[in-house]
Amino acid sequence: MHAQARHVSRDRLPVIQVSGLCSSDLAQRQAVGDALRNACTDTGFFYCVDHGIPQGLIDAVLAESRAFFARPAAEKDLLDKARSPCNRGYEPLRNQTLEAGTPPDLKEGFYIGEDLPAGTPGLGFNQGPNQWPSDSAGFRPAMTAYFAAMNVLAERLMHGIALSLGLDEDYFERFCLRPLSTLRLLHYPPQPPDPLPGEKGCGAHTDFGGLTLLLQDASGGLQVRGPDDQWIHATPIPGSYVVNLGDMIARWTNDRYRSTLHRVVNTSGADRYSVPFFHSGNPDYVISCLPGCLAAGETPKYAPITVQDHLREMYQRTYGR
Repeated sequence: MHAQARHVSRDRLPVIQVSGLCSSDLAQRQAVGDALRNACTDTGFFYCVDHGIPQGLIDAVLAESRAFFARPAAEKDLLDKARSPCNRGYEPLRNQTLEAGTPPDLKEGFYIGEDLPAGTPGLGFNQGPNQWPSDSAGFRPAMTAYFAAMNVLAERLMHGIALSLGLDEDYFERFCLRPLSTLRLLHYPPQPPDPLPGEKGCGAHTDFGGLTLLLQDASGGLQVRGPDDQWIHATPIPGSYVVNLGDMIARWTNDRYRSTLHRVVNTSGADRYSVPFFHSGNPDYVISCLPGCLAAGETPKYAPITVQDHLREMYQRTYGR
């Protein structure tokens, strides 16, 4: 069955206290970098704790997300992202197919990015205005505050990634300038008792960009492909984010750091809600093999590419446009 996965010790996906990255002591910051290196070269996944995001803000985001998805379909369709030139707004159930050869994903979503007015000079791929529910007092403030807080956390983690690679802590400063970040609210109905062959909440895939920071409720369902090619459960840990690397960082490190297949199979019997935050960096930044990521005699596997061109290729692959 496609839903089968092993329950393993949480040690299989390490728990990293990232507050050390805020320390004035370089040794403490480097200790986090060392832990990140081990995670990035193993599964490319880890639990992020002591991250500093207020629990009240997290609770507000989840509550507003649940309330939005509980709306009638006709109300949600008014904000369909098909109406947006920059892929913002509501994504209906079964709109995306992340695993080729399987039925569309059993999930619905809502996309939010940096809110830039239409006509802003220099708008690139996936940049522009958000769509917002007009009759909710709490939705926009909660998502705007959370988006800003997650950008700060993602940039802090990129400092740790730099340390993990033996680079200056500020190596990724230009990459993190005006990043193409995306906040995505997701709702997964329960897995049907008689699913179509291969049908699941989210098909097996790797993420497109740099870092993904996933907030998940207690329902579970996230599964990660281990180095032994077995699926393992990323069991929810209260107060944590599940962080994983995207294809961009694998490309950047010549596959030294791993962008790993993962999927969602919601067998909880209840609705599942999750909120991934995708940090992909400055759209014009050129991704090319990083210093120290080539062994003697090794050549780069990938040609240099800008962030936005890389993301265009990934969207074309999964949306066919």
